[in-house]
Amino acid sequence: MTNSFRGGVHPNGSKSYTASKPIEIAPLPSKVIIPLRQHIGAPAISIVNKGDLVKKGQVIGTSEAFVSSNVHASMSGKVIDVADYPHPVFGTCLAIVIENDGKDEWLEGIPLKRDWKSLDQNMIRNIIKEAGIVGMGGATFPTHVKISPPPEKKIDLLILNAAECEPYLTADHRMMLEESDRIVTGVKIMMKVLGVTKGYVGIEDNKKDAIEVMKKAFKGSGVEVIALPTKYPQGAEKMLIKVLTGKEVPSGGLPMDVGVVVQNVGTVAAVCDAVTQGIPLIQRVVTISGKAVKEPKNLLVRIGTTFKDAIDFCGGLVSRPEKIIMGGPMMGMAQASLDIPIIKGVSGILALAEGEANTGTESPCIRCGSCLKACPMGLNPSMLSILGERNFYEEAIEDCSLLDCVECGSCVYVCPAKRNIVQYIKDSKAQNIAANAAKK
Repeated sequence: MTNSFRGGVHPNGSKSYTASKPIEIAPLPSKVIIPLRQHIGAPAISIVNKGDLVKKGQVIGTSEAFVSSNVHASMSGKVIDVADYPHPVFGTCLAIVIENDGKDEWLEGIPLKRDWKSLDQNMIRNIIKEAGIVGMGGATFPTHVKISPPPEKKIDLLILNAAECEPYLTADHRMMLEESDRIVTGVKIMMKVLGVTKGYVGIEDNKKDAIEVMKKAFKGSGVEVIALPTKYPQGAEKMLIKVLTGKEVPSGGLPMDVGVVVQNVGTVAAVCDAVTQGIPLIQRVVTISGKAVKEPKNLLVRIGTTFKDAIDFCGGLVSRPEKIIMGGPMMGMAQASLDIPIIKGVSGILALAEGEANTGTESPCIRCGSCLKACPMGLNPSMLSILGERNFYEEAIEDCSLLDCVECGSCVYVCPAKRNIVQYIKDSKAQNIAANAAKK
């Protein structure tokens, strides 16, 4: 283990709003809007129609593509629409709208009792795939794909990413305190699937209570719980691997290239539910926070609940937000409306009051070098932003290693010119994807 990683920043954690707030179960909304695209890869295709009656846990969207994920009804009711609706990432997306019937009935056969120790690796992978589980830290990569490395990629270590380094967010923190049994079981299931006997749990040292609980929960399991220095972006996969193992993921590579698979706290808990009880991913814990929220909370919400419904359960807004963010303030995405559905990758909803958001008028780069010092990947964010501003995405890839950027936002945080560096980088990556698609 190394002491730290290069670069990084120390933003105000702002976790005190919700760190001591136990998880509350949000009431069911009158309807849910369930997008068919809640994951990296091919969108799911609707297998229900307007007017159909569905039950909680029923598959309503699926795909034949390997890199994709099933979508399930998060409550029972009537399908009242299948159409394009607002989406927190893609602007709009085809979604299935279910009207609550007040019964909240499970699909027949769910939940069930299943001894995961009697299942082989392929059976567990298939259960995880059918349950529609994706990375719940925000990346939304289909979990069944992540735990199916090619034969030449020998995995020897599982890392549970419990750093939760983003300011404001405390959903994983609370889950570790309240749901340790589910987390431990999920980690053991993942280790069995990967065929590994060694595991690490990385937690930032500003969560001393969670460290204590996790050490007790994993005692004698072969999984080591490690307290990490609090520094952003400690929870980025490549940073976490570097600190815990000393290994560096090669440029353009993946954690499996150094024999590691990294999973998030919420993801392993969902794996536990799916494998031991047959429960698909239809709900998640979300931190609702920010000074504009009357009573910030950690909520267990059904997928498809709107941002507005979640905030209303927290007492609503006490002032007009300067910014609404899905996720954390560093890597999250600003939203134009509260009529947006919560999807599998939404770990937080922030309503930031005036002066709380790191905003300002953008000006030209002053070549101060602050972003170079802050970049954990050792890149030149200044040049990447300048190239992106001019749509020179090919030069950004070839000369400045654009694709190695993890979009952590450390550069934006320290920039005195308030440059929208990450947005320029995202735009350049999008142009590259579009160009490659056009070639094919």
